[in-house]
Amino acid sequence: MAQTATKHAPLGAATILHVVNAFTTTFDEVIEWNKNRKTRKVLSGLTDAQLEDIGLERAEIAKI
Repeated sequence: MAQTATKHAPLGAATILHVVNAFTTTFDEVIEWNKNRKTRKVLSGLTDAQLEDIGLERAEIAKI
């Protein structure tokens, strides 16, 4: 008679996986936030005419 494998990963391994995923997600979100912050900073330094040239208005910068 064949036996079915019923072994599961230890509880500690699953917990570590969740913690690592949380750190990875948080890290990725911080990287994205910083990229957007840098973009907003550069765009804020442009004149209204320069912003118009690239199809933006000053009020739109905060939405980035």
